[in-house]
Amino acid sequence: MKIKLVAVGKTDNKNFQSLIEDYKKRLGFYVSFEMQIILDIKNAKSFSETQQKQKEGEILLKFLEPSDVVYLLDENGKTFSSIAFSDFIQKKMNSGIKNLIFILGGPYGFSEEIYARANGKISLSAMTFSHQMVRLFFIEQLYRAFTILKNEPYHHQ
Repeated sequence: MKIKLVAVGKTDNKNFQSLIEDYKKRLGFYVSFEMQIILDIKNAKSFSETQQKQKEGEILLKFLEPSDVVYLLDENGKTFSSIAFSDFIQKKMNSGIKNLIFILGGPYGFSEEIYARANGKISLSAMTFSHQMVRLFFIEQLYRAFTILKNEPYHHQ
C-alpha cells in the first residue's frame, strides 16, 4: 500500500519543513509515503471562499484515481487516539487497497465535490492549527502508527 498526503499550499517555514522531511524519511522504513503539494491558487484574493474551494477542488480531483481511498483532514471528521489510528491504518493495509490518500485542503476547507469523493473525514483535534502544523502533526502521527504496529518503543503507554 502507498500512502500520500496531498496538501494545498506550500510550507514556507524552514523549521516545519525540516521536521516534515525528518518524519518522511522515518516513514520510508515502514511504508511507501509521498507528499504532494498543490500550489496556492493565483489571485485567490479575487475569489469568494466558495469559488476558491471550487477551484482547489477541481485541481485536487485531477490528482485522484478512481481506485484511491481518500480521507479528508477535516475539523468535523472522526477523532482517533494514536492507538486507534494505528488500528485504522492496519485495517486499511489488510483490506488490500493500493493507494490511501489523505487530503489537507486550503484555508476554507473543501468543495462539495471533494466531500462527495471522499471515503471519510479525520480530525486531528478540536483545536485549530495552522496548515503547516497540521502537516507535521499528521506525518508524525502516521509515523507513530507504524511504530505502534511494529511494537517499537516510540509510543509509550
